[in-house]
Amino acid sequence: MNILVTGGAGFIGSHLCRVFVERKDFVICVDNFITGSKENIKPLLDKDNFKLIEHDISEPLYLDEGLDWVFHFASLASPKHYLNYPIKTLKSGLLGTYNCLGIAKAKKAKFFLASTSEVYGNPQIHPQPEEYNGNVNIVGLRSCYDESKRAAEALTYAYKRSHNLSVRVIRIFNTFGPSMKTDDGRVISNFIVQALKGEPLTVYGGGKQTRSFCYIDDLIRGILALTETDYQQPLNLGNPQEFKIIDLARKIISLTQSSSPIRFFPLPEDDPKRRKPDITKAKKILGWQPEVSLEEGLTRTIAYFKDRLR
Repeated sequence: MNILVTGGAGFIGSHLCRVFVERKDFVICVDNFITGSKENIKPLLDKDNFKLIEHDISEPLYLDEGLDWVFHFASLASPKHYLNYPIKTLKSGLLGTYNCLGIAKAKKAKFFLASTSEVYGNPQIHPQPEEYNGNVNIVGLRSCYDESKRAAEALTYAYKRSHNLSVRVIRIFNTFGPSMKTDDGRVISNFIVQALKGEPLTVYGGGKQTRSFCYIDDLIRGILALTETDYQQPLNLGNPQEFKIIDLARKIISLTQSSSPIRFFPLPEDDPKRRKPDITKAKKILGWQPEVSLEEGLTRTIAYFKDRLR
């Protein structure tokens, strides 16, 4: 197949590109490298079935190649990045999605949207099923990311209804693993890098807020499984095991054998208190559930960051 992957040099996108190249698909990777890294796709650059286009997908993109799939994974998904680039975040979610949908429509390709658990905001229902419409502050600091993804989903289903476009939408819960950047800004990469450097681990609030962490290999399996079905409604993909942030910090200190202390800072605006996916539908529709434990995933990710920090 011919596959377009936007954000293809990013954390999740680069894993997808590698899988598609390995199975002999022709992959067009689009990235503007605001948060993506050429290091992530370096092993692919000399492959005949891989093409890199350095481009901001919020601007129109014209391709000569035919396409079977458009995977829109371009996004500033870390709070560190979307708080620094709120307008670029909105443009990626709004204009980027619009441009990708237009490409899929023109090429008669299927469209795959990487949405997020952030569409649920600071949830009042726990765990979060796909039917939950969320509790989002539409003018808060995080709204540039939350609302861009909510609007991206709305655009996707408008194209499905108006143009009979075949779509797939996943709501990704916290995912981690190799290919994350050392300055990624998300909690697991932050903690691991701080612990390996012997720096204090920064915990916000009292660390009692919870998250659910999915290892990258499990997420990729779920993505591929969804492409093999005709299910076209939003689908949660994440690990339903729930952990307190303070317990995560202590576990990473233990696994890295670090002497780092923990320092507490005020909880950021609209930071969700609890986050846990209801994956009932993914289990039923895809026969999918996470297989890699948090400890195993952390061990692999720590080894990756040790190598990167040498």
